[in-house]
Formats: sequence, C-alpha cells, structure tokens
Amino acid sequence: MVNSNQNPGLYIHVPFCAGKCAYCDFYSSTRLDLVPQWLNALKQEVMLYQERFAPFDTFYLGGGTPSLLSDKILAELVDVVKKNLSFSASIEMTLEANPDDLSPAKLKLFHELGFNRLSLGVQSFDDPILGFLRRRHTAQQAVQALDWARAAGFNNINLDLMYAIPGQNVKAWHENLKQALNFKPEHFSCYQLTLEPSTPLGQLLDQGRLQLWDEENARLFFLETSLALATAGYVHYEISNFAKDPDHFSRHNMKYWQHVPYLGLGPAAHSFLDKKRWWNTRNLEKYCAVLDHGDTPLEESEDLTRAQWELETLYLGFRTNQGVDLELLKCYPNHGAVLKQLRESFLINEQDGRIIPTKEGFVVADSLPLLFA
Repeated sequence: MVNSNQNPGLYIHVPFCAGKCAYCDFYSSTRLDLVPQWLNALKQEVMLYQERFAPFDTFYLGGGTPSLLSDKILAELVDVVKKNLSFSASIEMTLEANPDDLSPAKLKLFHELGFNRLSLGVQSFDDPILGFLRRRHTAQQAVQALDWARAAGFNNINLDLMYAIPGQNVKAWHENLKQALNFKPEHFSCYQLTLEPSTPLGQLLDQGRLQLWDEENARLFFLETSLALATAGYVHYEISNFAKDPDHFSRHNMKYWQHVPYLGLGPAAHSFLDKKRWWNTRNLEKYCAVLDHGDTPLEESEDLTRAQWELETLYLGFRTNQGVDLELLKCYPNHGAVLKQLRESFLINEQDGRIIPTKEGFVVADSLPLLFA
C-alpha cells in the first residue's frame, strides 16, 4: 500500500455517447451494444489495482456520457468499485450528466448510489448555439434538469458552460451567465471554445468555412466571465473554474493541478503515481479484448524527470489562484529579471512567498513557464 499525505483520486471513463458533439475531442463511441462488454473489462481492470493506491477520497465518473448508462449498469459499476477498492469516509463523488438523459427517478438513483456532486453539461441556454454545437438537449431541458437535481437532493452542482462561440457576442454570453446564476450552482466550469482538427467544427475551421473569435475578443470574453462571477460572489480558483467558496472547489480536479496521485480506469484514461504517468489504449474494442485475455490495457507510460516535474509544476501552478512557490522559481537563473517584467506588466502578484497570477496573468498562463525555462 502506498502512503501519501494526500489521498488519491479515482477517475472512471465511460466511453459512450448517443452522438458526438461537433467540438468534442474526448474519446467516445456510439456503440452502445458494447456497454456490457466494457463493464466486464472494467471489472477486470479494477482488480489490477486493488492494492496499489491508498484510500481514494474522490471518485469522478466522466466520459463520454455516464448519464446514459442504464440504472442496472450504473448500480453494478458502483458496486464493483466500492467492493474492490478502498475509499475514505469523506468522499466527493461526481457524476457527469447530460440534461436530456435525466429524470427525477434517475437523479434520485444517482443520489442513492452515493454521488454527492453533479456536473451538468449545459454549455449554453441558447437553443441556436446548442444546435451549432450539436448538443442533444434544449435550453428548457437544461432548466428542467437543474430543478430536478435540486429536488433529488443535490446541493453540490457544477455547470459546464462554453463561451467565445461563433455568432455569440459578449452581451449574449452575459445573458447566459445571468440565467445560470439564477440556479445558484455551487460551481462553474467555463471554457472558451477551442477546436481540434479531428472534430467536425475543427474541419470546418481548417477549410476556412468557420472563423473563431480573435485573441483580443477571446481575452475580453474571459475577463468578462471572471468579473461577472466574482461580482456574484464566486472564487476564480483555476483558469476555467469558479466556486462559491473553497469548500466547493473540485477536490478531484485539484489533484491533477497539484500532482496528487490519481487512478484512471477505462479506455484513454490517465493515471499518476510516484512521478510516473501512464495511460490506457484509446480504443474500446482493444481495451475490452486485452482485459478479456488477462492483460493490462496500457498504451504508454513515462517517468517524469526532475526538470519535467518542475516545469509541469509551473504550468499547473500558474493556472490556479495558488500560484507557484517562489523558492521553485529561484532554481532558474533568470528568475529575478522575469519576475520584475511580470510585475511591471501586472501579470503577477507576490503573496506569502508565492507568485500568484492576476486575471490578466491567467489569460497568458500557459506562456509564463516558458519565460523561466
């Protein structure tokens, strides 16, 4: 058993969707007939890790679309995980859901199975934009799902929202935020639309048939989002994440940003332990076949060198309101000149021995570590 001063997190990837959204690059399949085979393979993978991790204090069921699983499959999944892995008494259990999959009965089941945090993929309360993104739900279904979730007892709800979408201006985005705030969610994840070449919208972009907002307008969307949610009382604790208070920070996602161990199960899932990272095959059929033969579905792994570890720590730290330990930056010969430049550009502040990005610093967070390296 591995000892850790911070409990690890468990992530399970549900690789199924009823249809692919036009912007999504996450691994998923529409082969719903393979759900039973995937679950059997997942059971085998769980057994491979029974003694390798300390008790988990977060469990995140993501995808894909976990909410489209049948009640029987979902209950069986939770049962096998809880019987074969170790969990702490105080656990954050998150389930990702699409509004059109939900009903009062389904949400009640989620709650009864132990899920105490719901992450709802709303993306927008604007039907034309939902159509453009090829989302399966309507704005009214999102509203209804939020009402049902509260009635089912969920008092920790995250809303996924997307901004800087072609055809959406800042005023329209403010209206979306205003409507979302009416539901008083405990958490927001707000993302700028970015496109990979493999996605339908990415292909339109490559063909010149679609144009995204330019860098300055994307910056404006970001800063307006931060200001609007801060005004409403939310803490902007990571570039894309906002919470009512520290008690509602995503405990699971914080493990990724702080190099805390985590185990990922399912196709394409990533894991991290003892400065080693590994990830599973990004192929559902191969994942099932390999585990059926008693082998591991490992695609590749890497051991982080000290230099890689330190650079990752900078990248991750500059994405959060915790920033980076000044002592770590002192390892770089040019740190003094770089910090002076960043202060004068109003991109950072120093607080209690840590270098904290400002909101303008968040805008360019991914480029900040490169100034030191």
